[in-house]
Formats: sequence, C-alpha cells, structure tokens
Amino acid sequence: MSVTESTSEEASFTPFDWGLLAGPAFIWGGSFLFMAIGLDAFKPGVVTLLRVLFGLLALAFLPSARATIDPEDRPKLVLLGFTWMAFPLTLFPIAQQWIDSSLAGMLNAAMPLMTALISWLLFAVPTGPRRLMGVSIGMGGILLIGIPEATTDGTNALGVGLVVLAVTSYGVAVNITGPLQQKYGSVPVITRALSAALVFTLPYGLWGIPESSFAWDSLIACVVVGAGGTGLAFVMAATLTGRVGPVRTSLITYVVPIISVVLGVVFRDETVTLLAILGTAVVLFGAWWSSRVEPLGSAGKPS
Repeated sequence: MSVTESTSEEASFTPFDWGLLAGPAFIWGGSFLFMAIGLDAFKPGVVTLLRVLFGLLALAFLPSARATIDPEDRPKLVLLGFTWMAFPLTLFPIAQQWIDSSLAGMLNAAMPLMTALISWLLFAVPTGPRRLMGVSIGMGGILLIGIPEATTDGTNALGVGLVVLAVTSYGVAVNITGPLQQKYGSVPVITRALSAALVFTLPYGLWGIPESSFAWDSLIACVVVGAGGTGLAFVMAATLTGRVGPVRTSLITYVVPIISVVLGVVFRDETVTLLAILGTAVVLFGAWWSSRVEPLGSAGKPS
C-alpha cells in the first residue's frame, strides 16, 4: 500500500508543511556531527543503541504514544522500525569510522532519488520519464561524491557503500510510513517503530559496551541525536509524509548536506573536495528534477 501520489504531488506546501520539512532537515544535518562525537568514546553499536533509546524515551511518555494499533498493522510497524531506524542507524556510525561526517551528509542527499526509485519499483507509484531522468542524473552525482573516497582504500569504499545502503533503506521506510501516519498519527507510529528498533539494536549495542570508553561529551551527543534526531525529527518527517507523500518528504535532504558540511568543517576540521561539492549539486538537481510534477498522461508503472 502506498501514499496516494496524485493529490500530494499536486498540492502546494503550506507554511506548516515547510516547517515540518525544515525541522528534520536542520536536526538531521547536525546528527552526523553528533554521531562523530559519540564515536570518540563509544563503539558504533552503542551509539545506535543510545540513539534509539533516547529517541524512544523522548516520545514514550506522551499520551498519544499509547494509541491502539490494529493487529494487522503491527508487522508493518516492526518493518518500519527495521528499515527506518535499526538498519540504517546502525550502518551510519559504522560508516563514519572510515568517512567524515560531512561526506556522510552529502551522500545522504541521495534519499529523494532512492525514494523515487523504490516507490516506482516496489510500491507501484506511477512514475514517468521525468522522474526517472532525475534519478539517473542523481546517480551520477553519487558517483562524483563517492569515487574520490572509494578509490583511496578499501575501508573508505566500504564506508561510502554503507551510507548508500542506509539511504536506500530510508527509501523503503518512507513508503511504509505514509499510510500508517494517516491512520494513527505520527507519535504512536514512531514510538512503536522505535520500540521494535530497540529490540533489533540491543544485541549489537550490548556487544560494543565492553570495548567502549566513556566521555560526557559523547554521551550528551547521543542524547541530543537520540531525542532530537530519532525522536522529534522522525515524528515531524512522518507527519509530513502523511500530508505530502514519501517522495516530497524526502526533499528534506536538500538542506541536510549543507548543514553537515558546515558543521564538519567548523567543528571537526574536515576537508571537502571540489568534486564532492559538485557531486552534491548534481544529486540535488536530480532530486529536484525527479520531484517535479509529471505532465498528465506521462506516468507509468514498472513492467
């Protein structure tokens, strides 16, 4: 089941929609920096576990979090917890052991492309040649971003690949989110999904504790990225998905790479190559092109 694209694609954003888009964009733009700070003391699995835990705690005590979910929808929430939280949020800190936070943020700009592609291939959302052309353009931009890092040594290549895989998982998740959000609201959906994600991430997180050290700044960073990036931002993104559809929600990532690059350069002394900046521009252009409304009669379904 997918979000109905016809009405969501044709309607203009309201000021409330723009607020729902800007909030997660700025929060998630900073999350790559906070994950890097968390990794200064904690192993990747611990960072993910703390992020999910504090995100869940930020929402669990809200009255709306206890809304009843129909039994037939509970497996979808478990799947959402895996594809939107447990799996990608595990991959990002692993990847950031080998790539900078700014690069991770730039690669995250591919989310609208992956969302459009997966909406078409897996969820039968009508998709015409304009959107597919935008996806093709954006894929070229991903290569421009990733090739300089992927060709330096094997670990950098692995880091780039893990981020792309995580972003692909996001593309699946936002297609699942819309119908659930429209039926139950954002807070109960995200709270249940985070509960499932906590179960998924617990073994890997506990495994990493003995090999982790402790630092207050790392713990505070995990609290911030958990309560903000995994709690509040996911609720805002889920609300936006229910209002405007998965493809347009993925436009959040227009702002994310800008924030991640600025913070990485200022606070972590990271360097950004001109080719990576050019690649990010190409990705964002492809995402913008793929998000435009198709002319009537041009959309199609996968064969």
